[in-house]
Amino acid sequence: MYTEADHACGDHHSTQGVSAWGLDAEPHHLLRRLLSRYTARAPHALDSVLDESHFAWAGHTDEGQPHYYRIQSDGILVEYNYTQRNGHHAHSVGLSKMPLHATFPG
Repeated sequence: MYTEADHACGDHHSTQGVSAWGLDAEPHHLLRRLLSRYTARAPHALDSVLDESHFAWAGHTDEGQPHYYRIQSDGILVEYNYTQRNGHHAHSVGLSKMPLHATFPG
């Protein structure tokens, strides 16, 4: 279950999570695909922030269960919050020095 302690991950003033730079090929590729959902209008900008980004996760890993993630670097902050109403209401926020546009399938 997602708890208030999990939400402590939402501290925007410190970098938390794993560094994209240190990821193996497969998780690095998955992070690139996820971040590209937010940078679809500026795909060239993705390379400038990906390796300096950190990925943090809180909550369940089971589909449909409450969870939160954040991708953060000096150039971008993306948050996805799927914790309200026991995981039945999602919010996504992207803040960047580059244009962002979320493109999630149907």
